[in-house]
Amino acid sequence: MNHQADLDPLLADVLAEAAPADYRDALLGKTLRLVRRRRRWRQARRMAAVLVALGLCGIFIRQKNSPLRPFAPAPAARAVAKDYQLVQTRPLPASAVVATQPLAAAQFVAPAETVGMVQTSSSNYHVINDAELLALVASHPAVLIRTGPHSEELVFTNPDDQSGFPLN
Repeated sequence: MNHQADLDPLLADVLAEAAPADYRDALLGKTLRLVRRRRRWRQARRMAAVLVALGLCGIFIRQKNSPLRPFAPAPAARAVAKDYQLVQTRPLPASAVVATQPLAAAQFVAPAETVGMVQTSSSNYHVINDAELLALVASHPAVLIRTGPHSEELVFTNPDDQSGFPLN
């Protein structure tokens, strides 16, 4: 069964009432023109894409094969007054270089022969009393505060003396 053959009489009846006799031919011609125009547009886009691709390839090949040229022209050689003085350096002579040398065996210092040993004996000191302690700091005002039977604290009234002062 052919569906197109079934639809042609229906289409002819629908279009026959409102359209002139050549309407179907005009509609078909317009549709064909629209289809041709779209086909030409697609072909033109493809051709333009191919031309752009060929143009880009040509540009890249030309850039790759062309010699490098400076962007600015070379400046003309002219005499310019120098605003500087050129300094040339030279290495120091060997007599000006400082070097270390090891000591000879006769120049070594023997610590046992020249240094005397100091030892503290347990019986050579005594605990001072409160009067002797206050006599040591007599030139600086101080207070002796007892906080327990065997604990005292020496407090200086001048805050600068609290950190210490020379006794000599």
